[in-house]
Amino acid sequence: MRDPELVTVAEIARTYDIPEGHVRKITHLLAREGFLVSVRGRAGGYRLGAPAEAIALGRVLRATETDLRLVECFDPSSGLCRLEPGCVLRSVLSEALEAFLSVLDRTTLADIVAERRALAALLVR
Repeated sequence: MRDPELVTVAEIARTYDIPEGHVRKITHLLAREGFLVSVRGRAGGYRLGAPAEAIALGRVLRATETDLRLVECFDPSSGLCRLEPGCVLRSVLSEALEAFLSVLDRTTLADIVAERRALAALLVR
């Protein structure tokens, strides 16, 4: 919401009441994936690596979540379910996951921070 200003790990952690170690891990990952730019030094921090309009939430989710399997049988090598050969639920859940990702693919960071003032007011302590 503060783009193009730099924000620090400490600011993010304090604002959202999240442990700094967790914020550090996710900002590192987001920078490695190009969603953030890391600026080193005393006055350093992070800022968006692309315009908010160009950052699709689906891309962010796929980069940050290592396993999008909704159920174990999404992994064909699991062999854990006796119903797997005749299961209809797997195809329904697969379609639901694709629909979920489709919505995120067409939603950008800019879309979810469009009401910046209202969101910022919620973060004031």
